[in-house]
Amino acid sequence: MSPQHKVADILEMEQLQLKNLSLTSWHYRALQAIRRCRTQAMGGHIDKCDCCHQLHISYNSCRNRHCPTCQGHKREEWIRARENELLNVPYFHLVFTLPSEFNSYALSHGKIVYGSLFRAAWQTLQQFGDNPKHLGGRMGMIAVLHTWGQNMSLHPHLHCIVPGGGLSKSGTWKKAKNKGKYLFNVKSMSKVFKAKYVAELRKSGLKIPQEVYNEVFNKKWVVYAEQPFRSPKYVIEYLGRYTHKIAISNHRIIAIDRKNRKVVFTAKEYRHGGKKVNLTVSAQEFIRRFALHILPKGFTRIRHYGILSSSWKKEKLPRLQAELSTEKMEPVKTEQPLLHRRCPVCKKGRLHTILLFHDRGPPANWSALLKDKKLIMGD
Repeated sequence: MSPQHKVADILEMEQLQLKNLSLTSWHYRALQAIRRCRTQAMGGHIDKCDCCHQLHISYNSCRNRHCPTCQGHKREEWIRARENELLNVPYFHLVFTLPSEFNSYALSHGKIVYGSLFRAAWQTLQQFGDNPKHLGGRMGMIAVLHTWGQNMSLHPHLHCIVPGGGLSKSGTWKKAKNKGKYLFNVKSMSKVFKAKYVAELRKSGLKIPQEVYNEVFNKKWVVYAEQPFRSPKYVIEYLGRYTHKIAISNHRIIAIDRKNRKVVFTAKEYRHGGKKVNLTVSAQEFIRRFALHILPKGFTRIRHYGILSSSWKKEKLPRLQAELSTEKMEPVKTEQPLLHRRCPVCKKGRLHTILLFHDRGPPANWSALLKDKKLIMGD
């Protein structure tokens, strides 16, 4: 079901203020792209069904990775690419969170602060994995950066999916200890993560006052860990929830008051058992919060490490899967094919693009393409 309100509607309402609400020119470009997504300003295309031959006209997507409207198909494509990379072992979910004292530096030096977070998390896992006392094997990790909380405040953290074991020096698989109930001791991991992260920041050359370091060292850092998933197949479903999420989905926006320039959206209060509440903010405050989570240009927010890295996928991963008797997964079922959308009229055929047009709209002779067929506006 299509959402009634969109982030783009709020950006359109405050379009004259977008430059003032943007932290950088890159943020401004992203906000403008999202505002124009699937509108005439993006140009469009006419598609034809290969079954009923009906014609459809649609406006182009902005394809910005921060756009709530453009993430569905990207998520499905990413999931399909991961289906045949799973191992027949337990998987664990870990979350590495940064203290709020680094938030201001994240906004001005995102590549350093967020990049250090990725490196420190992986170094922490490596240290425990390499130690025979804890495992004694080379591990793997898929890490996804999120920067938001439910109220869209800045809350940088990594969601990490980690196989429960690693490869020994002889190339055999070593299962995680602790009878599979947990990966490593989270208190010990938290201490190591704190030290690794601060070391990465110092090495980066980013100028942070010593008093800030003193303050974060006195705080309790927490690495959150969940018990392993029910089965490797469930990992795919779980990953889909995190990979292409953005600060807020269109479905969470429940009201836009254009007269008073207010926005109402839903949020979960995790301190109260995940209870849903409605939050009301000004449209400009909504945009300000949304812009906090626009990542630096070219920054990679999904990364693969160790035995799950790209260098392992072609040759070493298939051999490891064979050793662990990993079964090939059935394709994930989706409502629509990824490469060609399903025809909304006959529900059988697929749409194929037959004409592109720019922001001035279809050419004057586009009606000749109709051939007495009704034109249908796309979503």
